[in-house]
Amino acid sequence: MPGRSSSNSGSAGYISFSGIESALSSLKSFQSCISSGMETASGVAFDLVETQTEVSSEYSMDKAMVEFAMMDRELNHYVKAVQSTMNHVKEERPEKIPDLKLLVEKKFLALQSKNSDADFQNNEKFVQFEQQQRELKKQWNPTEDGRHSELDKIKDKDASGAGRERDGLQADREADGTEGVDEDMIVTQSLTNFICPITQLEMKKPVKNKVCGHTYEEEAIVRMIESKHKRKKKACCPKIGCSHTNVIMSDLIQDEALRRAIESHSKRRHRPLE
Repeated sequence: MPGRSSSNSGSAGYISFSGIESALSSLKSFQSCISSGMETASGVAFDLVETQTEVSSEYSMDKAMVEFAMMDRELNHYVKAVQSTMNHVKEERPEKIPDLKLLVEKKFLALQSKNSDADFQNNEKFVQFEQQQRELKKQWNPTEDGRHSELDKIKDKDASGAGRERDGLQADREADGTEGVDEDMIVTQSLTNFICPITQLEMKKPVKNKVCGHTYEEEAIVRMIESKHKRKKKACCPKIGCSHTNVIMSDLIQDEALRRAIESHSKRRHRPLE
């Protein structure tokens, strides 16, 4: 009868997957452990960038993040293989109970065989880590920027000529009183990026919109989205000139690099003069 196991041990009239589903639930909870590990590794990596601390490749947080991403991919593949196998058996209702372990293993290996480094770009935390670490390196050590290294190669071809040109430009600036103008413009631009377009105040917990790339104070943008949704309206990006018309919670990510930059600037600003 439906809902009961058949007296014939070889029959699959009804197969209970409650035990497997419970195990799957445990596996999914382990994914949160991987996520926490990636957050911790990211934090350590950002600390190392800020303090300009060199570590051997063996203890590199980049390596740790890759390993975490690989674990997450493997776990996702295993969960997919188990779920696919269960769905297949439920739909087919075979006369004999199949070798579930073998079916899962085949599906899992098929998924694993398609692995590539490009898969990591589907891991949101890994992508965020790479982007934010790149931003931090630009702030603390511009020569770490990959694009800057190419400029270095060009400069090395004619170092003496570049030096003479730089000296001449510096002399011109000193003569016309514009020395330091470029630096002031850079600082002004950075300070502008610290200001929330909603509150017009310096941000404390900036979040970035994955769609348009603009940042806001977390509490302010969340409040704005909720207010709009209560009135059955979409929340437009509050950044002047932005054409993005549907800001949603799931598109907001913590901007750790910007938060650290703001904190660093604040500490320097309040540092007592010697």
